[in-house]
Amino acid sequence: MSQTLFDILGCTSRESLKNTAKLLGTTTSILQYYNDSHVLPSAKLLDTIEEKAGINQVTLMLKMGIYSPWLMNALSKYSDQISPLLPEIGNIETIRNIPDEPSFTTEYGQLYNLDCIKLLSTIESESIDLVFADPPFNLNKFYKSEINDSLHDKEYFDWCIAWIDESIRVLKPGGSLFIWNLPKWNSKYAQYIHDRLNFRHWIATDIKTRLPIKGRLYPAHYSLLYFIKGPQPNVFEPDRMPMEVCPKCYNDLKDYGGYKNKMNPLGVNLTDVWYDIPPVRHKKHKKREEANELSIKLLDRIIELSTNENDIIFDPFGGAGTTYIVAELKKRRWIGTELGPVDTIIDRFSDIQDEAETLCEYRNQYNKLFPHKIKEKRKKLNLWTDETFSQ
Repeated sequence: MSQTLFDILGCTSRESLKNTAKLLGTTTSILQYYNDSHVLPSAKLLDTIEEKAGINQVTLMLKMGIYSPWLMNALSKYSDQISPLLPEIGNIETIRNIPDEPSFTTEYGQLYNLDCIKLLSTIESESIDLVFADPPFNLNKFYKSEINDSLHDKEYFDWCIAWIDESIRVLKPGGSLFIWNLPKWNSKYAQYIHDRLNFRHWIATDIKTRLPIKGRLYPAHYSLLYFIKGPQPNVFEPDRMPMEVCPKCYNDLKDYGGYKNKMNPLGVNLTDVWYDIPPVRHKKHKKREEANELSIKLLDRIIELSTNENDIIFDPFGGAGTTYIVAELKKRRWIGTELGPVDTIIDRFSDIQDEAETLCEYRNQYNKLFPHKIKEKRKKLNLWTDETFSQ
C-alpha cells in the first residue's frame, strides 16, 4: 500500500506539519497540496527533502507509489535481486469464499448485496464478457450505503485499483472494460490500465446544464474509458446514428464534405463524442433520490456495442440498477453488486415494461439516416432523403 507524503515525513499533527514546513523552508499549504493531491513534490523541494529529512527522491517515489520510466527500468533491471525481498503474491484461486445467496434473481441475472471486491474474488478468471463500472466519484456525496465518499485521493485511488485489478482478471480474452467517471479519475485509471489491457477509446459524453466552476474551464463532459483484453474485441458492433438536422426547419446541420449522396442509408458512424445521452433528473424517470443515475440510453449503447445475447455482464456498483435492467431487456446474463440497500433496484424490475418502451423509443432512432418522423417532415419540405438520392 502506497503512503502519503505526510506519512513519509511524519506529519501526524498540525504542529508537526508546521515544524516540517519550517525545516524544509516551505509553507504548510504547499505540503498540504502535495499530500492531498498525491503528487510528487517539485524538483527543488525534493532536493530540500533529501538534504533536510534524509529521504531521497527514489525512496520517496517508491513509498508514494509514483513511478517514472527510469525508475521502472531500474526495477526491471534489478528484478532478480528485488524479487526475493518481496512477499509472495497470494494465489487468488486459493482464497475465494463462496458468496452469500443473491438478494434477487431474474431470468438472466443475479444481484448481490455485497462489497464488489468480495464478490469479484469469487468469480472465475476470464469468465466475464463485459465489465461496466460507475463507481462513486469521491465528491463527498451521501449514499444510503453510508460509504465514505470523501477519501484522501491516494486512498480512493488505491481502492479503485483493487476493483480494477479484479475486473481485469475476470474479463475473458476479447472482453471489454468500460469505466464511467470524471476526467480527473479516468486519466489516472487509464495510465494504470494501459499496462494491462488494450486501449480502444476515451469517450466524452456531453454534460447538460452544468454550472461552471470558478477558476477552471467549464466542465462539459464525463469520460467513459473503453479497454479490451487482448488485440481484438470479441464483439464490436456500434450502432449507426441519424444525421443531424435542425429541430425546427429540418435542414441539414452539416454538409458532410459535399458527399451527401454517398451517405450510408443506415446512418452516420458513431464517434467518440456522445452529445445525445440525457441526464436522468425528471421524477418520472429517476429511480433513486439520494444520488445521480445513468440513462438506459448509455447502457444500451455500451451493451449493444460490446456484447451478444447470452454474454455475461458484470457491474460492481449497482446504484439504481440501470445496467441490470438494460441487460435483462437485451437478453444478456448479468451479475451485480450493491453495497447499499437494493430495494430500489428490485422494485425497478416490477416496472421493466415501462423501461422496455423507453428503450424501444431510443432504438427506433438508430441505424437509419433519418428516423421515420424526420424523413416524413423532410419529404413534405422537399428536402433530400436517402431514398431520393438513390433514385
